[in-house]
Amino acid sequence: MAKFKKKKSEPIVDSNESKNEKVENVPIDTPETEKSESVPDTPSGEPPVSIAEKSEKDRKLNKLFWMRVALAVIAGTTATFIFEGIEGEERRWASIGFMMIIFFGTVIVAKGMKMQLPSSDRKKIVTQAIGSYVFLYLFSWIVSYTLTHLGSTTNGINI
Repeated sequence: MAKFKKKKSEPIVDSNESKNEKVENVPIDTPETEKSESVPDTPSGEPPVSIAEKSEKDRKLNKLFWMRVALAVIAGTTATFIFEGIEGEERRWASIGFMMIIFFGTVIVAKGMKMQLPSSDRKKIVTQAIGSYVFLYLFSWIVSYTLTHLGSTTNGINI
């Protein structure tokens, strides 16, 4: 921190002297502050990550993201045809179970990629693209089911 000097003036007794006010710079003793040391970016106990390792980690996480997006679309479309013989509520639960099995398969594949993640980012293997995976799976499942059963509907709007 910077040391600032306070300006002090002596008390004025005479009103004529107030126009010729003198300001003195009197140094005030300020306590010494601790010198700040640079704080490392990583928490203590973990080695710093180099730029090459970080780009490799980002590349693998990006690959995992797009793998899950592609598998969501493929698995959602496939679920329409795999569970065609199952009727009612069981079809829905079978498809959701299929979605979860495929997702856990991607977690196993991600662990096989041997990403060097710090301990604070270990959950990224599971959480990377989980929202995109679920919504794209459901979207592609609903759209493919609707398109395959479009002509067989007896109720609703006929095109």
